[in-house]
Amino acid sequence: MNYQHLKQLIEEHKVIHLCGIGGVSMRALARLLQQMGATVQGSDRDHSPAVAMLRRQDITVYIGHSAQQLGNAALVIRTAAVPDSNPEIEEAHRRGLPVLERAQAWGLLMQGYNHALCVAGTHGKTSTTSMLTEVLLCAHMDPTVMVGGELPMIGGSLRIGAKDLFVAEACEYRNSFLSFLPTIAILLNIERDHLDFFSSTDDIIHSFHRFACLVPEKEGLVVANGEDPHVEKAVTGCNRRIIRFGLEPRWDVYPQNAEVNLGYYSFDIICFGEFYCRATLQVPGEHNMKNALAAAAACHALGVSGKAFAAGLGGYTGVGRRFERKGTFQGAVIYDDYAHHPDEIIATLKTAKSMGYDRVICVFQPHTYSRTQSLFEEFAKALSYADIAVLTEIYAARETNVNHISSKSLADRIPGAVFPPPLPEAAEFIRRQARPGDLIFTMGAGDIYKLFDMLPHEEV
Repeated sequence: MNYQHLKQLIEEHKVIHLCGIGGVSMRALARLLQQMGATVQGSDRDHSPAVAMLRRQDITVYIGHSAQQLGNAALVIRTAAVPDSNPEIEEAHRRGLPVLERAQAWGLLMQGYNHALCVAGTHGKTSTTSMLTEVLLCAHMDPTVMVGGELPMIGGSLRIGAKDLFVAEACEYRNSFLSFLPTIAILLNIERDHLDFFSSTDDIIHSFHRFACLVPEKEGLVVANGEDPHVEKAVTGCNRRIIRFGLEPRWDVYPQNAEVNLGYYSFDIICFGEFYCRATLQVPGEHNMKNALAAAAACHALGVSGKAFAAGLGGYTGVGRRFERKGTFQGAVIYDDYAHHPDEIIATLKTAKSMGYDRVICVFQPHTYSRTQSLFEEFAKALSYADIAVLTEIYAARETNVNHISSKSLADRIPGAVFPPPLPEAAEFIRRQARPGDLIFTMGAGDIYKLFDMLPHEEV
């Protein structure tokens, strides 16, 4: 299927069926297709608030999967986690219907925009995409946005704007981002991850290299983290314009006169040797300063003024599940964070330790058996940054536990760590431990966020 065929289906109000419609990116895709004119329906494994929201927007959502639910669909779009053995996919193939993966559909839709700014990296994608959104709106650029989290300023994960600029997260898992068509590609960092799909670090780097080379040769741009050797390796041999950012003056974009107050940074941004703006972050951590530098490099190239950039960045207060302050319990402050990779955990816990709390308690839920096993030593080191590490059992997601790995093995490697496997037991441990002066994290990419509602808390 090409863009013109998809455009024709939309304009003719044909039925498009989304298999796995409840995911963040899929429900955003559903809303965009509906707004463009398609008749949208879908299916998902379970009831959820996302399903309820879609139904309120007149999108039919079936719970469970069956061939009959396709109805008179003209196109089926699925998430990467939906296998060929899914009955809806089998039925679509039997009928000869086109079947797209989610990333392929987004890539086709990007062709309808003059510019596509795609943010890639092992971590930081959602935060940087959200920063960019705030800045571009402040600069009156009216972008269409797809972000992998709940951004308050746009009321969710999707903003439908004009046809000039599309801003999107670009995920490397299963090479999804290779279906995108960026005119500006941001490479934040590259680390070992998704080793259930990638064979090695070099395989991941090669994938990012292919992504960077999707940018048009003449007018395209790659924004690269100059301090990351894996990123540098990924852009080597990529005959595109490259802007490098980093903390040192040798890069094209870097900070100067940085000040930090309880984890929050203020700094001058220097672009190509000239002052761009004075930036003050409303989200903590040096990693967010780096994200802001990447955003500044892209915005400077797009012609956004330093004044607009500083104003937009100053209005960015975070996105759901990224160092999100949830409330208090027994005088302790509770935050929720999506961190599920060791480097993310270290960045988040180091930031927390700089914020003046007496103790940092991290209730961590590992995400997938394969990631836990392949990065076992890295997780043990990362979680040691907490004063107390509390590990729940591994969140399986798409996997089965073929190697019989458990969070208990990880807890045994971390000094002072405890292992109350189910969430209610972890919540009971927090009830016994929490006291004024504590910062408590619920952390992970699964359903660890539910622990907060198990405590008689006071909301923000």
